[in-house]
Amino acid sequence: MISTRTSESVTEGHPDKVADRISDSVLDRILTDDPHAHVACETFLTTGLVLVGGEITTSTYVDVADIVRRALSDIGYSLPGLGFHYEDCAVLSAIKEQSPDISQAVDHAKETREGQSSDPYDTIGAGDQGIMFGYACRDTEELMPLPIHLAHRLTQRMTQVRKDGTISFLRPDGKSQVTIEYDGWQPLRARTVLLAAQHEDGVDRETLESKLIEHVIRPVLGDWLDEKTELLINSSGRFVIGGPASDAGVTGRKIIVDTYGGFGSHGGGAFSGKDPTKVDRSGSYMARYVAKNLVAAGLAEAVEIQVAYAIGRAAPLAVNVNSWGTGSADDETLLKTILDVFDFRPGAIIDRFGLKRPIYTPFSAYGHFGRTDVETPWEAVDRVDDLREAAT
Repeated sequence: MISTRTSESVTEGHPDKVADRISDSVLDRILTDDPHAHVACETFLTTGLVLVGGEITTSTYVDVADIVRRALSDIGYSLPGLGFHYEDCAVLSAIKEQSPDISQAVDHAKETREGQSSDPYDTIGAGDQGIMFGYACRDTEELMPLPIHLAHRLTQRMTQVRKDGTISFLRPDGKSQVTIEYDGWQPLRARTVLLAAQHEDGVDRETLESKLIEHVIRPVLGDWLDEKTELLINSSGRFVIGGPASDAGVTGRKIIVDTYGGFGSHGGGAFSGKDPTKVDRSGSYMARYVAKNLVAAGLAEAVEIQVAYAIGRAAPLAVNVNSWGTGSADDETLLKTILDVFDFRPGAIIDRFGLKRPIYTPFSAYGHFGRTDVETPWEAVDRVDDLREAAT
């Protein structure tokens, strides 16, 4: 049965991604000096203004305005005429300490607080309630869905050719969207490829299209393109005003871009600006790790892992598996297998991936999963043998 699936990505200069970048930059700067800090940093930006808020409890001090301006400059908001400049924008901080009610529940989980356990991994409670999902499939070598994989590579490539001068008239804001035809679970071809690229004034449409096709679309899409693939470039006709001068940006507003591009499910929680006791982040990383290892082990062609937590409790409330009938065994058996192999408690997740390190800023754009350009511990396929053994 022929069907289509579509995913989008946005560049690091998109307003929402600028907000994510700032929030994760604040987090990383804090974790550099205080690995045990509790951070929930949110950013809002619009023309001429960056507002950083949230709840942070830490033993160190960071210069928020300096972090903001460095992030904006690195992204590319250092040129005149963009309507937003790293030196001229106002930076306001509205940060307060984490609620003591939440802090005590995280630092002293129910299991140890009530004397039910002496296991050190039962010390750290989940920083919030919620459900998290992880997904993996055989579309790509990275075991990611092909549409979001290609969409991210397009926006990364747009940023690369902008920064290295290959296409000097590009500006920081931009989007991509890729529609792939499938036959069942098998991707066949790219039906539609869409780019929205901010550019300097005065660039003619023909030059814009030819440069983006030559230096962005063809190098990324390769053989997925054919003579019937529809290419749409700046379908609005003009994209000069962009970034925060065009639209407001808010941390955590691109959760589908950050994950699987609409494949599988999403619990609703965002990642950026959150320390790893926030299971929105660490629980989602763990769910991806489990899903990827299951597929890499040959125990499923595609699989989704769901995990649920309660604030102040270390042990998850529930773990579920959905392989859509592609598994080597039924989902109940796969669930028993992963519970034999993996520890879903936040403390165990933090230790396994080393999540108290300042590693998060690169993930503020171009996705948190399927990355090979940066160190990504939750992408390791190092439990394949354990899973195969547990499944026998």
